[in-house]
Amino acid sequence: MKFVYFNDTGREVGIHSATEIHGTTGDMSTIQPLEERIFYLPPNTYPWVKMWDYGEERGLSILVSPRKNEAE
Repeated sequence: MKFVYFNDTGREVGIHSATEIHGTTGDMSTIQPLEERIFYLPPNTYPWVKMWDYGEERGLSILVSPRKNEAE
């Protein structure tokens, strides 16, 4: 699955290391303001997204983690 994130925060967004560890692929460099980033998730998954704000010194961080589609 392809997931697109658009950084409209006005700040740089770092990507949490667990994003890649959990199986999401793509460019893992810092996302600049007004930049669009594409993440690729394994088949039969959807994105679970969490963002942290560590303040001015450490900035923003995003985690994009694949979750398995479960039968309803």
